[in-house]
Amino acid sequence: MGQNGQGRYRVKYAKTPGDIAAAQALRHHSFRAGQTGLDQDVFDDICQHILVTDTRLDHLVCTFRILPLAHGHEIARAYSAQFYDLSALHDFKGGLLEMGRFCIDPDHSDPDILRVAWGAMTKYVDENDIRFLFGCSSFSGTDITQYTDAFALLKARHLAPIAWRPKIKAPQVFRFGAELQVKPDMKQAQKQMPPLLRTYLLMGGWVSDHAVIDHGMKTLHVFTGLEIAAVPENRKRLLRAPLEG
Repeated sequence: MGQNGQGRYRVKYAKTPGDIAAAQALRHHSFRAGQTGLDQDVFDDICQHILVTDTRLDHLVCTFRILPLAHGHEIARAYSAQFYDLSALHDFKGGLLEMGRFCIDPDHSDPDILRVAWGAMTKYVDENDIRFLFGCSSFSGTDITQYTDAFALLKARHLAPIAWRPKIKAPQVFRFGAELQVKPDMKQAQKQMPPLLRTYLLMGGWVSDHAVIDHGMKTLHVFTGLEIAAVPENRKRLLRAPLEG
């Protein structure tokens, strides 16, 4: 991976302990409201880490990690499997890829950062014949009432197909698919939707019918899946564009 066509952002794999520590520091800064420290867990050792740097500032602005799985039989290795019963995906044929710990420096709001990160992900998917992309998409905080319209929209339009739908495993969940009985205000729903999840949905992604209440990370998150074959061709072209040229 190299610099994107616009020249401002450089994308690379972490190659050294220093690279990984920089990713962990950005994660901690993003997930812990600007605090210093390192966000780290046992999955860091088995994942590849992708870094997006602003070349004008020589500053890391985005990071995420990926865990490739050869087929659905390996799904129990995934980070998401700690929180969701993913047995429905056990027989999925073809390569899977979990994307996790995605974050953008909260002090940098350029929308090109997200586009470049997704371009890097798309390049990996293309080159490695990935058939299914998945992960946990997080809402900040654990107050369900802040996101009523977003969850109502997820229930109305974006629930996982029954064949792949995750079952409940975590001790505390919000079963919005069964419990929420309101129609979404579309404007509010879009405002409440995290950017990463919004991008998944634009590509045809879907979510679990429940959100995990994660007090450790102080988030609500939903399992998010995307069958690559379902991504519209025009969306694929848009995702590839940032790394072309």
